[in-house]
Amino acid sequence: MNENLFASFIAPTILGLPAAVLIILFPPLLIPTSKYLINNRLITTQQWLIKLTSKQMMTMHNTKGRTWSLMLVSLIIFIATTNLLGLLPHSFTPTTQLSMNLAMAIPLWAGAVIMGFRSKIKNALAHFLPQGTPTPLIPMLVIIETISLLIQPMALAVRLTANITAGHLLMHLIGSTTLAMSTINLPSTLIIFTILILLTILEIAVALIQAYVFTLLVSLYLHNNT
Repeated sequence: MNENLFASFIAPTILGLPAAVLIILFPPLLIPTSKYLINNRLITTQQWLIKLTSKQMMTMHNTKGRTWSLMLVSLIIFIATTNLLGLLPHSFTPTTQLSMNLAMAIPLWAGAVIMGFRSKIKNALAHFLPQGTPTPLIPMLVIIETISLLIQPMALAVRLTANITAGHLLMHLIGSTTLAMSTINLPSTLIIFTILILLTILEIAVALIQAYVFTLLVSLYLHNNT
């Protein structure tokens, strides 16, 4: 109970060197690949899920937007596997670090916005000033729309960080309570442990949903700029 509540969110080090890079590179190694003509059930299921997710995200895009399909599919797989691995005991979740989430969100958002200004500059500038705006409100609306545009990557990163961090903190608190109550009241311990199991199942769903939401919002930003 004396353990620091935020100890699991501290970036690990090996011999004084940051190990976050190795942890980030680890999830892709878990994705199975096949060298055979006929795939097994695991790889077949994996390919089916990838095609389903890609089709759902890319349906609304034009030809230029669909060139991002490989990047978006890789992004959702990376975030999902990283979130799921972070649920293992004594593990580190890189997506709880706001700096890493910003490092993912800003380049993708900037690439979509730059593409919009290069291909459809009139439509891109039209978003800053809705049609029929009264003249006295034009400067204020331009400022508001500019701020809303610039805050998009921050909203992406904060949303992912907050949801994953909140779930990990709640699991840590309930787990510590279960351990403390085990020597005091067994029936209460069983009830809290059941809640912990249900919360773990919920966190697995949250880990997958947040990966999908992050990628879907990047896809929507891309759609608005292509």
